[in-house]
Amino acid sequence: MALSVDVSVEAAQEYQVQEISYDGQEIYTQPLSMSENLTKLAHKIDFGKVDDDSQDHLESTSNLSGEEQKELVTFQPSLWPWDSVRTKLRSALTEISVLLDVLNIAKEKRYMVLDPVSQDPPEVKNVAVLVAKKKGLVSAATIIQKGAERLRISQAEGKNRSLSDFHLELLNMRQKWRLRKQGNLILGDLSYRSVGSRFWQNGTFEVTKSEQSCTNVTPLSPGGPQVPRPSALKVNLPSELEGNSYIHVVIQKDTETIAAGDFTSPFISPIHSDSHWMNKLEGAQNVLFCKELFSQLAREAVQLQPSIPNLVVGNQITVSLFPGVQLCFSLCHLTAQDKNKATAVPAPLENKAVLEHSLYQLLREYHHQNIHFPTPHPVTGTLGVSKRRQIAGPEALDRTTLMESCKTYALYAVNTWLEQIIEQTQHTILRLRTMYIIDTYASENKDPLIVAHWASLTSPTCSSVKINIMTHGYETIYRTPLVIHVERKTLKAVCRDGRVMNLSYEPQELTYLLMSQVSQHQVNAVQCLAKVMGWKVLSSSSHVGVGPVEPIGNASSVVMASSTGDRVIAIRCGPQTDIQVGVSSSPQEQDFYPSTLVRDRKWQNLSGSFREVALEKMEGKNFLNKMENLMACLTTC
Repeated sequence: MALSVDVSVEAAQEYQVQEISYDGQEIYTQPLSMSENLTKLAHKIDFGKVDDDSQDHLESTSNLSGEEQKELVTFQPSLWPWDSVRTKLRSALTEISVLLDVLNIAKEKRYMVLDPVSQDPPEVKNVAVLVAKKKGLVSAATIIQKGAERLRISQAEGKNRSLSDFHLELLNMRQKWRLRKQGNLILGDLSYRSVGSRFWQNGTFEVTKSEQSCTNVTPLSPGGPQVPRPSALKVNLPSELEGNSYIHVVIQKDTETIAAGDFTSPFISPIHSDSHWMNKLEGAQNVLFCKELFSQLAREAVQLQPSIPNLVVGNQITVSLFPGVQLCFSLCHLTAQDKNKATAVPAPLENKAVLEHSLYQLLREYHHQNIHFPTPHPVTGTLGVSKRRQIAGPEALDRTTLMESCKTYALYAVNTWLEQIIEQTQHTILRLRTMYIIDTYASENKDPLIVAHWASLTSPTCSSVKINIMTHGYETIYRTPLVIHVERKTLKAVCRDGRVMNLSYEPQELTYLLMSQVSQHQVNAVQCLAKVMGWKVLSSSSHVGVGPVEPIGNASSVVMASSTGDRVIAIRCGPQTDIQVGVSSSPQEQDFYPSTLVRDRKWQNLSGSFREVALEKMEGKNFLNKMENLMACLTTC
């Protein structure tokens, strides 16, 4: 019988020894937690591998031919009809359950924590890290020192150098002009396309660095005169945009120039090659503006078909305004080479600022309309449709009504620039003619006085003038107002009594109107003076039917009697004939008895024949003053 012996069995060391101290004590590593142990074990599993048995089964199944697969399907046990549906629903339920469990585990974090797979930390070498950081700091310090040194040198030389900085000047140019970088080139755009222009000509220019160098330029003395620094930029413009342009406009009557002026800015001095880039760009943009304006005017002049055809030859447009009056547009282009030519540009006689502003504004309004459309109502409507077309649908307008409304709108709308400029120029010419006629007639006729007051607030095609006809010294007694509206081709005169007369552009009609108003003023003023002097107006007529026939208009007359009735004055005034004044007395001065037919003495109290008064020999400054003296002499107490 064997003796039982106690055998001491110790468990294997579960933890690795981390360190053994000098006294022989062993320091073990901390044991892994359950989560860390599971993560370590899961990290050792390669989930990308496929089980060998399942892989062999798949390969064997895929190697079978179609007939063999059909046989396998044929020899499967018979299943009830909904077995496949039940199988798919069960597999779907299993997957959803697994997904729900995974979501609960990941969300609640009670069951499992999804931590990244732990890896052994790499061995850190402190010396290598220190060397790398030191090398990086040295490189950064070197770059910063070089930049600071360049800034210090640039700032020190900025006050003494005479050439501007390229980048600062390029920044200044970019703030005022449109620039873009294309490859190694810096290109700019001078056109008005960004504001709605549709002109075909290209306005691209190139910006390069000037060939001058800062080292070749002598610094300026601090106390010396301030010399402008040469530009560090060089602008290369297209040949057709070099120099400067302007549109020269002349209004001619036969061979006589009525008015002339430049419709654009009067900057007509040629631009040289060494000019500043700002002057070059402004001049080139002005050239582009004038070309677009002139091309539009030329296109409209060809399309319009007036009674007198428009003439477009080269860079000149001739338009007929009135019989014998023409409007000429000329596109003038000045370059640096034109300065040495013998032929000088004709200097403008008079600059019409109103027409200049109007033509400039037409092009600006055209650009504005191309990119600004009226807001539709409602806002979901089509953009760019006029208000008449917008209300055509809600108001159920038929085609006939819509066409009539469009025609009515077209009658009041001016579509072309040339028509608007022609209308404004016609109004300008007619206004100048009216001013000249009124001033000429007022200077020739001192009695009565003619004072014209032109309205300061006018429109481009309509202005008005108020004419006051009055006698010096008798302004408070009577004055004749006359308002004349100057339009495009006609004049409309509004008289004191409310009559409205339409006159043509012929200057004789306005002259005849003024003459008629002056003759009527004299007669009406005498009537007002008679009331002041105590005389009675027996009869008055603005259209006398007796006496010599007036070449122009009709004569006016008035018959007045003194307060006692013993004196009678008759006055007749015509537009072209002189004023005639006759005086009759009662009783008659001549002996009445020689008459063989009438013997009674009472008939001698009737007024006798009128005797004409020589006004030129009477005392008085004007006609009313003479009539006042005459009525004062003939008045008896």
